[in-house]
Amino acid sequence: MNDTTEDKYDRPQPVSTNIEVFPYEQSIDPNIAVKALLDGEYVLIEDLYSSGLTVLSCLKSHLKHTLSDQSFKGQRDSRIEFHDLSNNLLLLVKNSRLTVKKAPEIGWFKILYPGIKEFLLPFPQVQGLNSSWQWYQNGISIPGLEKKIHPFYGTYFPTRFEHLKLFDDWLKQYRGVKKTAIDIGIGSGVLSFMMLKSGFKKIYGTDSNRNAIAGVNEIIEKDALQSKIELTHGDLFAGLEIKTELIVFNPPWLNASHNYAGLDNAIYYNNDLFPRFFSEAQKNLLPDGRVILLFSNLDKITSIDSTHPIETELSQNKRFTKELYLQKKVGPASESTRRNQAWRDTEMVELWVLRLTK
Repeated sequence: MNDTTEDKYDRPQPVSTNIEVFPYEQSIDPNIAVKALLDGEYVLIEDLYSSGLTVLSCLKSHLKHTLSDQSFKGQRDSRIEFHDLSNNLLLLVKNSRLTVKKAPEIGWFKILYPGIKEFLLPFPQVQGLNSSWQWYQNGISIPGLEKKIHPFYGTYFPTRFEHLKLFDDWLKQYRGVKKTAIDIGIGSGVLSFMMLKSGFKKIYGTDSNRNAIAGVNEIIEKDALQSKIELTHGDLFAGLEIKTELIVFNPPWLNASHNYAGLDNAIYYNNDLFPRFFSEAQKNLLPDGRVILLFSNLDKITSIDSTHPIETELSQNKRFTKELYLQKKVGPASESTRRNQAWRDTEMVELWVLRLTK
């Protein structure tokens, strides 16, 4: 499987076809496939795309009975177990198409795997590629923007907008200098595009995710924004040595209980993230500049041992002073969600405006 695209994009890891698999089709009891997954075997769907959905549904039912804890932590542990087991359920990709019948057409295969003619992929990863392709093709309307965004595969994009409304309201009342800004973890570019709309002249965007950089680069080229947005691939400030009026950061909102990868890095943070951010922000902020953080109390209301990393910074290190703090209650969970989300009754998104302590 020779392919140089793996050096350009992050993507689901292709699985070699030279592995032993348990072949499955709809005439077989799905519980037999689930048992094979529980035993650590690979299961290959051979007939219909829907056969894979049947096995996944059976696996979910099995875990629901064996892992019945409905607390926030219990649901997270169940999702991790489901993730690990379901990724041994495979589909064959050949000549940039799934070989099973009634499968979706997914354009990412040509873009992300151009040098591989035949390989296997975990069924959940194919589902993710399919959903991502639909978002990428159709675009997403964002409150506060006049155009849709088209998020590249593996790039975080907002599906809830309360924090963006807070940021939009703050931008509308901001009367400071709008020469430059740094967008830490630019993602799909939403905050940067909002700042450009509000009159900022130059945005420096960073992201540790190569796909985020690739996706925003596509938009920059399409909309001729080369003079407006400059991108750097790397962690946090990615080595930028720029003094700016505004640093914007929409960090992960949940403290990591173990190591995460991929898009989960946009959701869960390690304990050293915020100390490193504040240390670097202090060096990159102009004396009268501001740091904007979009955060949430979600970790605080779902974890007994949680501490608020922004509150901790303000109380312990005295590098920054709070200028403004805004909250907004989140909306109810979608009626289609099956997760127990009782905590949303007390969940609030937060906007913090910090200045250097004088």
